[in-house]
Amino acid sequence: MLHNKKTWLLMFFAAFVSQAHAEVIVILPETGPMARAATSIKHGFLSAYAQSNHKTPIKFVNSDQQNMKSIFRQHVGKKTEMVVGPLARQDVEEVMKLNPKVKVLALNEVGAEAKNVIQFSLSKQDDAGSMVDVLQKDNITDLLVLRQNGREADTELYYISLVSQFGHRVEPIQTLPAKLKKGQGLMLMGDSAWLNQLGKLPKRGVYAQAIAIEENKAIPEGLTFCDVPALYEHQWNDVYHAYLQKPEPMPYQRLIAFGGDAWMLTEQYVLNPAIQDFRLKGRTGDLTAQGDRIKRNVHCYQKTKRSLVVLK
Repeated sequence: MLHNKKTWLLMFFAAFVSQAHAEVIVILPETGPMARAATSIKHGFLSAYAQSNHKTPIKFVNSDQQNMKSIFRQHVGKKTEMVVGPLARQDVEEVMKLNPKVKVLALNEVGAEAKNVIQFSLSKQDDAGSMVDVLQKDNITDLLVLRQNGREADTELYYISLVSQFGHRVEPIQTLPAKLKKGQGLMLMGDSAWLNQLGKLPKRGVYAQAIAIEENKAIPEGLTFCDVPALYEHQWNDVYHAYLQKPEPMPYQRLIAFGGDAWMLTEQYVLNPAIQDFRLKGRTGDLTAQGDRIKRNVHCYQKTKRSLVVLK
C-alpha cells in the first residue's frame, strides 16, 4: 500500500513538473509590413488567454525576416505543447515542408496539407459561403454584382468565392439598377463611403460584402451582410477588453476576434490532445474543426428601420 502511494506521488510530481515546463509557442511577425495585423491578433489571443485561467505559459516569437526551419530548431522542443502561427502564407507553406511532430495551428490557409498542421483563417471562401446560404434562403437565382472601382483587389477573392459557390447566374454590372425583378438580388462590393453615395437602394434583395460596414457609419435600410459576430453580438468580453486597450478600425477588430478564437482552439487542442472533429461558438463565427482545417460559418445581419437583426 505504501509502495503504491509513493508511486502515485511520483507520477503526480512528474506530471506537475512536465506541465510546469510545457509551453505554447506563438509565431507572429512583430515587425515589418504585417506587424499591425499581428499585433491585433496578439491582443485578442492574450485577452482570451487571460480570461480562460489556463496556466500553460505562452512564448511569442517574431517571424519577421526569419525562416521557419530556424525558428522551429531554436524554439520548438520537447516542452512545446503546441505551435500557433505563422501568419504569412509562405511561412505556413514552409512549416508544412518541415513535417512538424508537434501540432500547429497555422493562421492562414494554403493549398497544401501536412500532418499535424491545422489551417485557420478569416477565409473569404467561408465569408462567401455564409452569404450564399442567405441568398438561397431568399430564393435569389439571378445575382447582379456592382463593385467599387479601385477596390477590385479587396473584393476579388470574395467575388470569385461567391461565383464558385452560388450555383446560379452572377452578372457584373456597371450602374445601380432602378429596380429588381423577382428572384434578382443586388450584391454591392465596396467601402462604406462608396455604398452611401450610391443613392436610394431597394428595400429588399440588397446585399453587401463586410468591407462596406464601418464603425459609426450609416447602414442602408434593408441591407444584408455577413460578418464576424463578435463585432455585433457583444458576447465576448475578452474582445471588448482588447479593443478598449487599443481601439482599432473594424478590419483590425476582426483580427482581435480572430486572435481570441485562435486561443480558444489552442486551449481545446492542449487540454484534449487526441481531439479531432468538434464545433465551437466562436468570435469570428461558428467553428467546425474537420481534419486539417477549421471552417467558419459567419453570422449574417439585416438592417431594419430600428435595429440590426441577426439572420443566422
